[in-house]
Amino acid sequence: MSRAGADGGRRIAAWFLVAAIAAAPVIAAGLSPLLGGRELLWLTGGMAGVVALSLLFVQPLLMAAAPPLLAARDGIRWHRLCGIAIVAAVALHVGALYAYSPEDVTDTLLLVAPTPFSVYGVISLWCLVLTAVLAATRRAMRLDFRLWRILHSILAVSVVGAGAIHAILIEGAMEEYSKLAICIAAMAATTAGALEVNVLAPLRRRRAVRGT
Repeated sequence: MSRAGADGGRRIAAWFLVAAIAAAPVIAAGLSPLLGGRELLWLTGGMAGVVALSLLFVQPLLMAAAPPLLAARDGIRWHRLCGIAIVAAVALHVGALYAYSPEDVTDTLLLVAPTPFSVYGVISLWCLVLTAVLAATRRAMRLDFRLWRILHSILAVSVVGAGAIHAILIEGAMEEYSKLAICIAAMAATTAGALEVNVLAPLRRRRAVRGT
């Protein structure tokens, strides 16, 4: 088999694995008996949150060197598009639940809700909002690219970390094992991505320069 064919086979296998991990919690939640009899707004808000969690696992992998899901240029574009999809899913999650129960969501946003998971949800939400604002205004603000990478990585780890705790503490439609698996996978992918762009890639570039 040629090298191109082998690379293509690895990419297909990597996509299959990533898709299976990302889809499992969404499918499991969709089949939960706890969804029976629930109103459409509650279902929409809850499932949007599950989808957002799965996308948080996929997004850092779109720019990763391993597994090689996409070429570098395509990876950047799809990483950004996936970020937009995450923001949209979280907005739908919060918006639908607010329409279903305005008082509960208002208490959550004001950090006066009695449920512990709500605090982590709000932390994840505002870190995501700040990430989106910085991404949209980076060029206008003329942020140094290295500083941007560091800020983006810190916020990404915060979004995923707080979001994972938020999901784990909720006893709802998500199946426990698939929920735990996607939370661990999302945190691992995000942390690995942050280390790659901020530590490993700069080290490789310095070694390459020294070797020339």
